[in-house]
Amino acid sequence: MQFYSSDDEIDFSVKPEFYDSDIDEKDTLWVEKTRKGRVSDAVLSCPACFTTLCLDCQRHERYLTQYRAMFVRNCTIKTNQILHSPSVSKRKQAKAKEKIKDGKNSGEPSENDEEDEIFRPVCCSICKTEVAVMDKDEVYHFFNILASNP
Repeated sequence: MQFYSSDDEIDFSVKPEFYDSDIDEKDTLWVEKTRKGRVSDAVLSCPACFTTLCLDCQRHERYLTQYRAMFVRNCTIKTNQILHSPSVSKRKQAKAKEKIKDGKNSGEPSENDEEDEIFRPVCCSICKTEVAVMDKDEVYHFFNILASNP
């Protein structure tokens, strides 16, 4: 009994129709044209489907796996959902208490103390995985992403 692999039936001298020997050069030109000379800290992709989400971003100073960006692609904002940042509110409350102790504050909340940080969830438009949040200044804060070298 003799076994044949499917490789025995393939003629490797004929290139398949879907093969493009110039694809790397074309991709490089597209990225350079899209970036327009800007330098990025990383290229961000969806962790579930590997779709490119951002080509121009800045790495967070403290949280090294987080990035922020203004220009994204393949992202959908959940406009019907609002997220509040409790950690920011707690920090503001702690600072207000310190000011009261130090006598620098009259005890009444200022305008900045009343404001909560409001975010909107951002999902990959291909697979709907939540990948970031958008703040009130329309800056995207990516946290659930795959980052690769730019």
